Amino acid sequence: MRLSRTAGTINIGVSAVANESLAFTSPDADDQFLKDLEEALGVKPFKTTVAGSHVTGSLIAMNSNGAAVSGLAEEAELEIIKGQIPVLLLPDYINAAGNNILVNDHGAVVNPEFSDDMLKKLEEIFGVEVVRSAIAGCNTVGSLCKCNNNGCVCTIDATDDDIELIKEVLKVKEVQRTTVNHGSKYVGSGIVANSKGALVGDATTPIEMGRLEDGLVLY
Repeated sequence: MRLSRTAGTINIGVSAVANESLAFTSPDADDQFLKDLEEALGVKPFKTTVAGSHVTGSLIAMNSNGAAVSGLAEEAELEIIKGQIPVLLLPDYINAAGNNILVNDHGAVVNPEFSDDMLKKLEEIFGVEVVRSAIAGCNTVGSLCKCNNNGCVCTIDATDDDIELIKEVLKVKEVQRTTVNHGSKYVGSGIVANSKGALVGDATTPIEMGRLEDGLVLY
């Protein structure tokens, strides 16, 4: 696990997203952040906006099989993303994929407002079971949590039932409540992670880092 920031922000999970082999990050990512992604996560990074925005991590959710991407994405952006991984475009009513989907290679928990039809499409693109649920009473489950194939870290407001659901659906060994970046409950906004490693915003405290390492089973 490594402390990092990109383009002056500690909210690195808003700017970037990774699976086990690749990452997408905003075009303003600096060389050090790209190096951090390569070394800590063992991935190849690709720069792209989504819908003309630099919040790439908030607008893409992916596992090793496929990616859900904001339906507002432009053709040139989709060419970059589709060149690396199969893509499902989300509907306008829920288009911030990274904020609304918590997914690994075993399962996914998604915003309960997704339709039955979209649920089936998500299962097809990710190749896993997809379950609708709020976490800590909030529908934007991806902004509150971050997972890999071994564990998950989530907001300190998550209930025991939330944690059991995450364990069951994502088939992970560990789920840990924590904050990131010195107290932020939006855990997903401050982390880029896979099963090999993680980057966390450089305001994250040593105590938070310990919880994050435990929850993501990075030891």
